[in-house]
Amino acid sequence: MSVFNAPEPEDRPRTEARKTFHDNLDQLSHDLVAMGSMVVELIPRGTQILLAGDLVGAEELIIGDDELDLASTDAEERCAQIIALQAPVAGDLRRVITCMHLISEIERSGDLVTNIAKGTRRLHGQAIDPKLRGYITRMGEEAQRLFRAAVDSFADEDEALASALDDMDDNMDTLHGDYIQALFESRHSQGAELQSAVQLALIGRYYERIGDHAVNIAERVQYMTAGWLPEHTGAARARARHAGETNADPAGPRSGADEA
Repeated sequence: MSVFNAPEPEDRPRTEARKTFHDNLDQLSHDLVAMGSMVVELIPRGTQILLAGDLVGAEELIIGDDELDLASTDAEERCAQIIALQAPVAGDLRRVITCMHLISEIERSGDLVTNIAKGTRRLHGQAIDPKLRGYITRMGEEAQRLFRAAVDSFADEDEALASALDDMDDNMDTLHGDYIQALFESRHSQGAELQSAVQLALIGRYYERIGDHAVNIAERVQYMTAGWLPEHTGAARARARHAGETNADPAGPRSGADEA
């Protein structure tokens, strides 16, 4: 580095502080990617445990969720420290806010996989219709695909991939609808127990919700990279309506008789 470009002595502490700040932010992002990747790997494991009726595996997965909870708590505390001590602005602030939202989305998705494992215990001894097993397998694969894409969009700051998640989720919604229909048909034709049918319906909902969390992550990535959220469009409409109500005649519309 040229001596003409070197920071002045009094600027060096500030430069070091900014470097530490960005190192901390990079490490936080890296850890969130690791947490998201953990969920990506848990989804097929939860599906396998459910379809195999593996009670031992279910217990291990349920206990293992504590590690994700611990990582989530630690990451949230670090976000708070970064905001309090570094006062980030502009793009850096959006990145920290995005991380805070992603912590919740990732942790909740892990909880949903845990709920699938808990369903294994509640369905113990109950046979699952082969058609329903096929739908569960496909929903598990789709949930993993969506969540992996969401985590990748964050890791790569890929706005294009993030914007595609909403359309990608349509397949999951269709699968979930077909699964519920098949569940009703199975209940009608085979007389499956109501309790088992309810548990299977909930399991389908867990997979569908994982897909929703993936879409939420993608929306936050769009906010991080472009400063825009889908909610901004609706908020703008609401503001326009409020402005119109404020500017309207306080007396309200007049009747024909009043006008006469």
